[in-house]
Parts: sequence; structure tokens; C-alpha cells
Amino acid sequence: MSKNAPKNIYWFIINLSRSNPIFRSIVDFFALIYYKIFRANRCFEFQGTTYKYFYHSYNRTVAGERIVEIPIAKELVDKYQGKSILEVGNVLSHYFNVDHDIVDKYEIVPRVINEDIVSFNPQKRYDIIISISTFEHIGHDYGEEQSPKKFIAAVKNLKKLLAPGGQLFITVPTSFNEFLHKLIMTHKMPFTNEYYLQRISYLNDWKQVQFTEIQLCDGYDSHYANANCLYIGQFFKK
Repeated sequence: MSKNAPKNIYWFIINLSRSNPIFRSIVDFFALIYYKIFRANRCFEFQGTTYKYFYHSYNRTVAGERIVEIPIAKELVDKYQGKSILEVGNVLSHYFNVDHDIVDKYEIVPRVINEDIVSFNPQKRYDIIISISTFEHIGHDYGEEQSPKKFIAAVKNLKKLLAPGGQLFITVPTSFNEFLHKLIMTHKMPFTNEYYLQRISYLNDWKQVQFTEIQLCDGYDSHYANANCLYIGQFFKK
């Protein structure tokens, strides 16, 4: 078998599943079974905490960055239960029962506030605002007018919505949005703490890495499907 055979097989399956809904359903079904049986106890570490990878049929988490984003976000939200929580982008409710506020401009479903996050201004203030792979779309796609600086405006507005001591926590894939990628690579993201996760296998294993490794990371949807690296930004309001 040639050195490139695993990569070629991997991308053949990915591309075929993207173009053929029936094949995708079959692949997703058996992949989920495989991961839940043979990789049920697989874990990764982030900031000294060990997390189990998250396997779910919605949005095929076994194939992308949701596999690590969801367990980190879920634990963080659980720590803030009983406090004021805002999620930007409707993600967690697809996997769990949630009772926190959710703002999503485009997903029209019950309990989701359909407003632009740049102008969102409720009366309340939040102890934590969390966003999972959503900010890379602001001012970039999903019908949005191309406006790179809208990301900065959105973050600025959310910081105003934090209660004293409140936390803003976001994840975004590197290389997806050129403007954000430049901010990440030049240390100009508007966050106090910055962390990085890198995908390291075709079976979707991840590890926390340093900035120097992120600089060498493959682009979005290049070596692996979807995110090859993740940026995690954290800000605490004084």
C-alpha cells in the first residue's frame, strides 16, 4: 500500500458522502456505531482536563471539530447552571436539553432569538457568553454582506453584555475566514486567553498545541475534512 493510500481512501469516502446523500447516510450510520463501540473510551485533554470525544449523529460529529468543541462547551455551561447564560449560534440545543438564552440570526426555531448579534441589546447581563464555531461566519457567509470588521463589532457588543466577572468563550476553526485567520496569526484577536487544538488523525483525534504548531497547521478542509485546527478565545470582564 502506498504512503498516500490512507489519505486517498479517506478523501474518497468524504467526497462521495458529500455528493451522495444516500451514501452519506450509510457512512454516518456505520461510523457512529464504530465510534461508539470501538472508541467509546477515547479521550483528549484540554487545559489539564480530560474529556471524552463526543459522538452524535447530528452534524456528523465523528467527522469534524464538534467532536471536541461540544464536550468542552457542555462542561463549561454546566458549571454556570443557575446563572445567566447566552449562547451565540444555536448549537448545544441540537444535542442536549438547554434552558439558556440563544441568539441565532438565521435558525428560526422555538426559543431562539433571531437577531443580529452586533445590535443585540437585552436588558439583562450574562455571567457567561459562549459560541461554538459561529463567529467565523459573521460578516463572511450565510448571506451576510462581506464585512470582516463585523466580527470585531460583534465581540465588542458581547463584552458589553457581560456581567462583572463574566466570561466570553468562543471557538473558531483556523483558515476558514481569512480575516479571522490573520488576526489569529498576528495575535490580534480580542481575547485575554488563547488556546489551540489540532487534529492529528483520520479517525479524528485531537490534541492541545502551542501557537507555533498552529502556524504550521494545514488549511481548513485540506489534510482532514473541516477544521484541521481550532482557536479558542476567552475573555473575562473585570
